[in-house]
Amino acid sequence: MKINALVAHDANAPLASAPITLRSVQHQDVKIEVLYCGVCHSDLHMARNEWAVSRYPLVPGHEIVGKVVEVGAGVTRFSTGQIVGVGVMVDSCRECNFCQAQEEQYCEQGFTATYNGIDRYTGQSTWGGYAQNVIVDQDFVVSVPDNLPLAGVAPLLCAGVTVWSPLRHFTVKAGDRVGVVGLGGLGHMAVKLASAMGAEVTLFTTSPQKGTDAYRLGAKQVVVSTDSEQMAACHASQDIIIDCVAAAHDLDPYLAALKTNGRLVLVGIPDTSHPSPQITPMVFRRLSISGSSIGSIKETQEMLDFCGQHSITSDIELLQGEEIENAFQRMLKGDVKYRFVIDMHATHW
Repeated sequence: MKINALVAHDANAPLASAPITLRSVQHQDVKIEVLYCGVCHSDLHMARNEWAVSRYPLVPGHEIVGKVVEVGAGVTRFSTGQIVGVGVMVDSCRECNFCQAQEEQYCEQGFTATYNGIDRYTGQSTWGGYAQNVIVDQDFVVSVPDNLPLAGVAPLLCAGVTVWSPLRHFTVKAGDRVGVVGLGGLGHMAVKLASAMGAEVTLFTTSPQKGTDAYRLGAKQVVVSTDSEQMAACHASQDIIIDCVAAAHDLDPYLAALKTNGRLVLVGIPDTSHPSPQITPMVFRRLSISGSSIGSIKETQEMLDFCGQHSITSDIELLQGEEIENAFQRMLKGDVKYRFVIDMHATHW
């Protein structure tokens, strides 16, 4: 079936409206009318082939909120008219240990990405949410709480679950002291979610002007990481730190801010490697550095349910599809608080 989408035709051309062909609805498929799609920085990387893995034509978008308009004969979890979400994955091998444990993001064969992946039904590229519709296997679709503003839900499908997953995996609980490095799309969600869990949140930032916003979002303390006195004052104070910065930086100051047995979790992926940390304090204080990748479908549903209970959404700026190139330019300047979301109904095809 033909639909309209915002398509990247090569690494140098701006995205443009063009028709694409979706696969037919399979037995377990859900066809979704896209209402809103968040703009992740990875969309820009992929559109410009900055990771050297892009296949063109390419339709970005993996923070999708929409309405079910058709279901396959075998679909039992969703019905037409229901509001649902789709995140970074649309399939996996289903058979490996990680898939069997409901941790599809670590699928041993590699999960199928929502866009620029290989569709396991057709062998063709998957298309993302910068489009009128998507078709997704029901096992990779999640329900959206009906009390949340839908545009603000879209970034939860990537940014939200990316920070939720380590918070849950490492059993953050009320009263824990949680540090968050960086107040961007990921960081602002980490502050909101950890605060709602009852943790005492400290934001580490290079930008003192972000302090006011951090307190509004739920932080109890703001530390300017370039201020050596402020960093020294929070020595050995944090149970866990979620590092959301996607640029190479010195990890040692954040390791120093951890309590003995503390953990630094990296969710931002820099273009170049971080400098190697000092090993001696890690050994003598049993500190750990971990990574964490997005989140499972189960975690995504748990996160959405939690957000529904606590009325949490992303802080967003709404735009039309034809404004996407301007949004990309503003993202490069850090000029967004905190996530762009495309209103697909307002987009002129």
